Amino acid sequence: MLAACGGGNPPDVVNTPGGGGQNLSFVYFQKCVNPALIAQLSLPAGGSGSCAASGCHDNVNGTGGAFRMRESAAAVDLSVTSTDEARLSEMYRNFFSAQGSSVIGSPTSSKMLTKPLVQGVLHGGGQIFVNADTPEARLIAYWISRPMPQGQDEFSTASASMFTPPDPATGTCNTQ
Repeated sequence: MLAACGGGNPPDVVNTPGGGGQNLSFVYFQKCVNPALIAQLSLPAGGSGSCAASGCHDNVNGTGGAFRMRESAAAVDLSVTSTDEARLSEMYRNFFSAQGSSVIGSPTSSKMLTKPLVQGVLHGGGQIFVNADTPEARLIAYWISRPMPQGQDEFSTASASMFTPPDPATGTCNTQ
């Protein structure tokens, strides 16, 4: 009976190595990546859309796999909010979902980047970024390629180096 379903086991899956227990920066995600994911983008096939739009990766009506967004997630002011409280926020849920679609330290192996570029993987929403040099793709790649130092959490002050000047409150988002 099982033979009718294709029979046998699939070949072994080889997973790419991850970041060894490291985390990506919550601060950089909140200030730089999340805005790119909720922005209305001009699509290569024409028209416009947002990753967080209803029908795509929207948390309520989205059909876009495990990656889910809350478009209305409020920014978390870490100067007055504890990290435990921040982890309960909608913004953190966006961060956690995006980090879960990433291979920490390897943007080219991460669905967060390969799917919207349609690089070796299908994306139900089609191609979102024309190429890896679009501002949004560069923000995502930069974020994934710079995990927080070993032993430090996603709220590490080391994330300041991801901004120019090195201050998340006043700096601009680095992409190189």
